[in-house]
Amino acid sequence: MAKLKVIGIKSGCANWLSLYFVKKTMLLQYSALLIFLISGTVLSIYFKKLTPIAAITGLVCALAVFAGASYTGVAIMTAFFVTATIVTSWKRNLKQQLYTEAADDGRRKSSQVIANAGVAAIAGLLNIFFYPEGIIWPLIIAAAFSAACGDTVSSELGTVYGKKFFNILTFKPDKRGLDGVVSLEGTLLGAIGSLLIAGVYFIGYQSLQGAVVVAICGVFGNLFDSFLGALLERKGLLKNDAVNFLNTLAAALLAAFISLQK
Repeated sequence: MAKLKVIGIKSGCANWLSLYFVKKTMLLQYSALLIFLISGTVLSIYFKKLTPIAAITGLVCALAVFAGASYTGVAIMTAFFVTATIVTSWKRNLKQQLYTEAADDGRRKSSQVIANAGVAAIAGLLNIFFYPEGIIWPLIIAAAFSAACGDTVSSELGTVYGKKFFNILTFKPDKRGLDGVVSLEGTLLGAIGSLLIAGVYFIGYQSLQGAVVVAICGVFGNLFDSFLGALLERKGLLKNDAVNFLNTLAAALLAAFISLQK
C-alpha cells in the first residue's frame, strides 16, 4: 500500500508539473502574440499606413481571426496586410497621375479594414460558438483573405502594368481605373496574390487540397469583385468598401460550400 501511495503521489506531481509547464508555455505564446499584434498596431499608425481607429479595428479583427484559425490565421492576415501595403505604395505617384487613387494621405480607414478583414473576423468568432459538421473555419478565413489579397494586387498593380483594359461584362475596351475594368496582366497578378495566401495556408496546415481551394476561391472572389464593380458600383448602387466586403464574402461562402462537399 505504501508503495502504491508513493507511486500515486509521484504520478500526481508529474501530472501537476506537466499541466504547469503547458499553461506556462501557452501563456508565453499568447503574450508573444499580443506583443506582436500590439507592435504591428503601433507601427501601422507610426508609419501612417492605418488611421488610429483603423489600426485598433485591425487588432480586434486579428484577435477574432486567431480564434478561428490560430497562429496560421494571424500569419495569413499579416501576409495580406504586408502585401497590400507594398502594392498600394508601389508607384503611387504614377497611379495618382492616372487618377485611379483617391487624393488622400495613403492611410487605410477602419471601413477599409472591415471591408477586407471583416468576413474573416466574423468566421473566426463563429468558430467559437458554431460547429456545423463539415465546416472548416480556417479554410473559410484563408479564402476570404485570398480574395482580398487578389483584388488588392490586381487593382494596384494592374493599373500600372496592364496593357489592354476591358469591361468584364461586355469584354469591350474600356478606360483604365474605372469600376469593373480589368486587364489580363492585372488578373494574373491578382491570381499570384491569392496564391501567396494559399501558400501560407499550406505551410500552416500542410494541406495541398486546402491550399488549392483557397487559391480558387481567391480568384473567384476577385472576379466577383470586378462583376460587382461593373454592374453596381459604377452605377452608384454600391460603394467600394461594400464591394470589397462582398468579394471576400463570396470567396468565404464558396470555401464553405466546397468544405461541405467532402
